[in-house]
Amino acid sequence: MKPLRRALLLLLLASLAMTARAQTPQPALELVVLGSGGPGATGRAGSSHVVLVDGVPRILVDAGPGSFARLGEAKLALNKLDLILLTHLHADHAGELPGLVKARAVSSGRPITLKIFGPAAQRARQRDDADFPSTRRFVELLFGRQGAFGYLRDFSAPLTFQVTDIAASTKQPRVLLNEDGLRVTAIAGHHRDAPAVIYRVDHGGKSLTFSGDIDPAGHAALRRLAADTSLLVVNSVVLDPPDSPPVLYTLHTAPTQTGEIAADVRAGQLLLAHLSPAVDGRRDAVQAAIRQHYAGPMTWAEDGLHLVP
Repeated sequence: MKPLRRALLLLLLASLAMTARAQTPQPALELVVLGSGGPGATGRAGSSHVVLVDGVPRILVDAGPGSFARLGEAKLALNKLDLILLTHLHADHAGELPGLVKARAVSSGRPITLKIFGPAAQRARQRDDADFPSTRRFVELLFGRQGAFGYLRDFSAPLTFQVTDIAASTKQPRVLLNEDGLRVTAIAGHHRDAPAVIYRVDHGGKSLTFSGDIDPAGHAALRRLAADTSLLVVNSVVLDPPDSPPVLYTLHTAPTQTGEIAADVRAGQLLLAHLSPAVDGRRDAVQAAIRQHYAGPMTWAEDGLHLVP
């Protein structure tokens, strides 16, 4: 075959392949794990996920350290990512937000409106403790005119932030967004002294529910929001008592409790995320505890993992 004819044939085949991919129906929802690790520097990025809607990256859930690099490795287009859901404002869940916002800003020269949702403010319980700012204040401190990264507002593309605070008094599911078949719902969680939010994303008959970091006081809220969810994402930091430090049980959900919740809400799949070294090192015990109650598909999170519910 002559070189020119061969080149034309290859071009035609490539064009047909691209057309076929474009015409292939995309899953209603997909999940990409950017960060699967806990608060320690253990080689995993901190907690972070991207939700794809009809094949398009649209939603960022948390922004843990290291997720900026994992986002680049995932080779996801960012020009449509316009929703950010923050479960709480601990550094291992929100510390990478400036880098990820900058990545979004340079992805397009057009004006960008980022809708950011997160917990409302909470006063310290004791005089020597730190207050937790509202998400609105947190974003202002980062990106406001006098903020640490205020230059990003017009660095590459005009950036507008629409921030919604979710109060700890939100005991019933609250609809945050409902447009074009995409529905985002939230309810207040409980993470000891840190204000926390549980999120659910519904689209095309599928759903993803993110527990965030919650202690037993937040389990009723998780059950309320996660009923019949296609994929339940639960942060897994502790072993069953008494194998983790007692204070951690005032912050996190133990494996047996995870299994009970997944079974109660009839979760289609379970993803164990935000993994601590203790949990990672005793997977057999953790899985056995969960399997006492939940028999459905269960996956251990890894940086870069791609799941379709």
